[in-house]
Amino acid sequence: MSGDVFSADEVDEGTKLLLEYARIPEEGVVLDMGCGYGVIGVTLAKLNPRLRVYMIDINPRAVELARYNARLNRVEDRVVVLQGNLYEPVKGLRFNAIFSNPPLAAGMRVVEAIVREAPGHLVEGGSLQMVLRKGAERIARLMEQVFGGFEVLARKKGYTVLYAEYSP
Repeated sequence: MSGDVFSADEVDEGTKLLLEYARIPEEGVVLDMGCGYGVIGVTLAKLNPRLRVYMIDINPRAVELARYNARLNRVEDRVVVLQGNLYEPVKGLRFNAIFSNPPLAAGMRVVEAIVREAPGHLVEGGSLQMVLRKGAERIARLMEQVFGGFEVLARKKGYTVLYAEYSP
């Protein structure tokens, strides 16, 4: 695929684990934050045809590849791929779930912003679901602060899948 996109040659273990344990809404609108070439968003769209999926990445090449993969998997009618930083491209939208294998290369500040800003983009009862390899304890503490609680959905091969639900 492309050397400037994370895990371009194969789906990374963290993404696989997140998808294996994801709590996927029965219907509604979901967000794949930091979508890369689109594995999470495209998979969610394929698994549940009643979902509308938004995908965001700051990398123009990742956005191009995510759009290509949505077409390739025949879900482009329910998938919107946007380029931009964090939640900026979906300002004003609310989601039933936000999924992320956050870009740790961008730094912990970016990962923390995904968590801190998530409640402003979730419907009541909506969830933030993330997989992390490094900093999982730190992000779990932040989820506790921001959401008032969190769950560990899975731990495997050094990855942790965290889940938090929004209730204002």
